[in-house]
Amino acid sequence: MIQPVKNNNIKECVDVIKESFLTVADEFGFTIENAPRFTAFATTEQRLSWQLNEENRPMYAFVINGKIVGYYSLALLGNKECELNNLCVLPQFRHQGIGEKLLLHSFQSAQGLECLKMNIGIVEENQILKKWYESFGFKPVKTQKFDFFPFTCGYMELIFS
Repeated sequence: MIQPVKNNNIKECVDVIKESFLTVADEFGFTIENAPRFTAFATTEQRLSWQLNEENRPMYAFVINGKIVGYYSLALLGNKECELNNLCVLPQFRHQGIGEKLLLHSFQSAQGLECLKMNIGIVEENQILKKWYESFGFKPVKTQKFDFFPFTCGYMELIFS
């Protein structure tokens, strides 16, 4: 079941984000030393709490038997655009359709907030993830290399029709 994140869920959401993104870090050789700003290492309770309470970001969790197993948030950018952030599912719950349910829920949430376009940033080298997003209509728009990441950032967008 997908439900809105509340303040008392923040710590559990941080744990889910870190554990989920750590598999990507392991797969591609990211460490806290070579990629300290990568999601698996940079997500904190303070940051998520600020995003929820100060930015008023919509945040949602996928809950099974009272345990959060998936998560996403939306950053509202203005110009009727939003950015999907930190969509993730714990490794032991993957390949059960939870990520797809969260993604489709994010589309409904974004459109309910009158967003006409959704942006996302991914690890460009993660071709499996890129193809997964493309299967839902996302189109690559650009790539960018930052000195502080040992990977290329890929940016994709989905225009709601």
